[in-house]
Amino acid sequence: MTKIVVIGAGITGVSTAYSLLSQGYDVSILERQRYAGMETSFANGGQLSASNAEVWNHWSTVIKGIKWMLKADAPLLMNPMPNWHKYSWLAEFISNIARYRVNTVATTRLAISARQHIFDIADCEGIEFDHVARGILHIYWDKPGFDHATKVNKLLNEGGLERRRVTPEEIASIEPALHGKFYGGFFTPSDSTGDIHKYTTGLARACERLGGTFEYDALVARIDRHDRFRLSYTVHHGEGKAVEQVLEADGIVVCAGSASRQFAAMLGDRLNIYPVKGYSITVNLDDERAQSAAPWVSLLDDRAKIVTSRLGESRLRVAGTAEFNGYNRDIRDDRIRPLVDWTRELFPGVNTNRVVPWAGLRPMMPNMMPRVGKGRTPGVFYNTGHGHLGWTLSAGTSAVLAEIVAESLPVTSRRAA
Repeated sequence: MTKIVVIGAGITGVSTAYSLLSQGYDVSILERQRYAGMETSFANGGQLSASNAEVWNHWSTVIKGIKWMLKADAPLLMNPMPNWHKYSWLAEFISNIARYRVNTVATTRLAISARQHIFDIADCEGIEFDHVARGILHIYWDKPGFDHATKVNKLLNEGGLERRRVTPEEIASIEPALHGKFYGGFFTPSDSTGDIHKYTTGLARACERLGGTFEYDALVARIDRHDRFRLSYTVHHGEGKAVEQVLEADGIVVCAGSASRQFAAMLGDRLNIYPVKGYSITVNLDDERAQSAAPWVSLLDDRAKIVTSRLGESRLRVAGTAEFNGYNRDIRDDRIRPLVDWTRELFPGVNTNRVVPWAGLRPMMPNMMPRVGKGRTPGVFYNTGHGHLGWTLSAGTSAVLAEIVAESLPVTSRRAA
């Protein structure tokens, strides 16, 4: 049977493995962490949001980035230290401003179809992930922000999304727990939220039921190709013990998040992914007062670049910010503090004495579009670079990638071929 190795067991890697297994491939997944979904798929904002499909390639983003460069608590923060990778990425980012409209519309269409894939898979496999289908409400504090959102809304509508403007009075009706004097908003009833980590681990178990094999604590050191691909990797079994192993395959799919750039270099491809750090806090709602004071409708505050997701009765996820600081995974207090302060301001009845901070690296391409398709070498494929919409797009791009693999490497018995 045709053997495929998927590198990475985050949301995209596990979704890719599931799509390939569903088509009859023999699939192994190599993951450097001890469990699936332990990096960027661990505690993101939780939104399944076609309404957030606007790509960031806009001059307003560049201007804000420059203005906020020296402000530690800014929604978008860039380390100004010279770095070739960062500045080459930014140059390509700016060059793609001309494709802002086209890419926003295309991302919207993909997000709408991809969301349904996730819902169908969760129903089929019985995956419980604290799914809340109450829509996403975008809020705006002033007229300039709302006017820009109105222009964006036309692009989202062009992509097929039903999203309507709402008045301050309607905002209060949609989410009564929300406090603030807003200019207006936009509401997308078809968007929803959930716990990405629960979904990813549930999908990993489904992959195992379908015959997929996971190798955790596996660090891939080398990839060679002769008749087949040979992946040399080290598996750490604890107590300092490491075992060198080799795995042969007919094809490789790189789904390694921000590390995909390094694997692409091993395979002879240039993949200009940059790790854009985001932060979140998970607020534990320990009593009835806090639970009633926290929102159920998912929110996006465009001014603060903060989103919320309700994860069942007892948890609220608050996430946001974008930090250009290389592969740094430090959880900085000056980046977490704005999330806590925002929560206290907009939801004063929520007790923030017990919050869990987190940071993850979004794998972003300069054009804000995922890299889905073939590599230069036959048998090499990529499904990575999904940026701020990784969960929303994952199932859709995985279905597309599985079709691309099937065209190049049909499912056959290797011995009979």
